[in-house]
Amino acid sequence: MPFIFPRYVYPSIRLSVLPHSPIRPFPLSPYLCKMPEKNLIQQNSPPHSAAYFGDFRDFWWNRDFLELMARRLHLENVRTVLDVGCGIGHWGRRLESVLPQEATIIGIDREEEWIRECKKHAVSETPGNGNSERFEFHVGDVNALEFPDDSFDLVTCQTVLIHIADPLHALKEMLRVTKPGGLILAAEPSNRAGTLVRNSLSIDTSTEETLRYIRFQLICERGKLLLGLGDISLGDVLPGLFSAAGANDIQVYLSDKTAAVFPPYSGAEQQSLLAQAREMKAKEMWMWDRDESERYYLAGGGAPSEFAEIWELVTGSDDEFENAVASGQYYTSGGAMMYLVSGRK
Repeated sequence: MPFIFPRYVYPSIRLSVLPHSPIRPFPLSPYLCKMPEKNLIQQNSPPHSAAYFGDFRDFWWNRDFLELMARRLHLENVRTVLDVGCGIGHWGRRLESVLPQEATIIGIDREEEWIRECKKHAVSETPGNGNSERFEFHVGDVNALEFPDDSFDLVTCQTVLIHIADPLHALKEMLRVTKPGGLILAAEPSNRAGTLVRNSLSIDTSTEETLRYIRFQLICERGKLLLGLGDISLGDVLPGLFSAAGANDIQVYLSDKTAAVFPPYSGAEQQSLLAQAREMKAKEMWMWDRDESERYYLAGGGAPSEFAEIWELVTGSDDEFENAVASGQYYTSGGAMMYLVSGRK
């Protein structure tokens, strides 16, 4: 199975660059962005999602799609926003462009380093226009939000619930701090959906090899879930969790964004996807690095004797990918599944 792009898998995970596909696109992570449980973090380990906050993440959404969602969800009525698990602020900055000028956005994340980065981005990306004053950023945890009941018109997150052991509890917390009639909005992927998305290097992959790859990913996903580190394809079942949390008027949409890559690979978006793919290869990462992938594989019931061989299969050949790009023979439509689910309090 040729090399796969990173996706929507973000932090404890990784993402085939979009959600996932051979050279998987974001992806979210695309789309994975969670914070590992505190008791699993080594003292000197980098903050969560450090490998997944590259420039490619700025291209997760089409602007006109977000404008359409803003009209459908009546975001013109929003004045106060809470962005939960904000990372370095990608999602909040995308939403800011379709919110009323007077709307303010508070972002929270468990990592102090990401809060510092958020503050830098808010100033550097809006120089001189005063928009940085719309943002506040604080250390906080979606599992125990430090805000009173009924505080915000909109409470939202992107690729956060896929990394949480109890996403239903997190949704109940988000709903608690939402004003009556207000909106909760979650952007979460199905990372397994992209497993069958092909690229020019995987067109002739045998059925048997493809099934081995799928089996490997499903075992790893199950292992991660059993370890209490979240379900990276949670988007598939998110509406049911919204209902269980007590949300009303639940709506489900699917992003129209892909992570297409094709010659001559022009533009900032395609170059950022290729750069992310090369970075992941340089770090010997698939959706996760080798050690983390093996941990999930074994926790999910995979045989220890099989791991080394299957790892070589899913990580592919550096030369094959680079040669295909150099000769203009690498291309993919980069399909991915990123859900946008909303509900009212």
